Amino acid sequence: MNDLQYPVGKFELSVFPNQKERKILIKNIAELPGKLKLVVKELSPKQFDKPYREGGWTARQVIHHLPDSHMNAYIRFKLALTEDTPVIRHYNQAEWVKLPDVKSTLIDVSIDLLESIHRRWTDLLNAMSEKDFRKKYIHPESGEVSLGEALAHYEWHGRHHLAHIASVKDR
Repeated sequence: MNDLQYPVGKFELSVFPNQKERKILIKNIAELPGKLKLVVKELSPKQFDKPYREGGWTARQVIHHLPDSHMNAYIRFKLALTEDTPVIRHYNQAEWVKLPDVKSTLIDVSIDLLESIHRRWTDLLNAMSEKDFRKKYIHPESGEVSLGEALAHYEWHGRHHLAHIASVKDR
């Protein structure tokens, strides 16, 4: 069960990512939409509605969740860059994946949205300075989060869910 829930391992950040590590993280974020397209191409229509593990989300829900989550991430970055340690809003992702648009929206729409968000986000990330990555926001559950930490977390988040979708294909 643990491998299916955390196929790339749980998120861990031992040290603040340096410039070289950030470049790799940003590159991985930029490449996520293309990797998602490749994995999704290999799914059968039935597999979109199959959970990646018992009690887990379906591949369809995970695919639609990615742009929802990364849209929030992009906005969180912009808030932290333009405000003094803003308190960001939490959103109930478990309820968002149950909304009717998740079943009715074509997968390609969410992939296109993710691709657009990632283009804008990586443009922003590539323009950020060391000082910018040290700026923070306050998450209601996690407390203070630096943009360097958030970068590492969202890069992991993309790999994590990509592995969930791939596991549906493989099972």
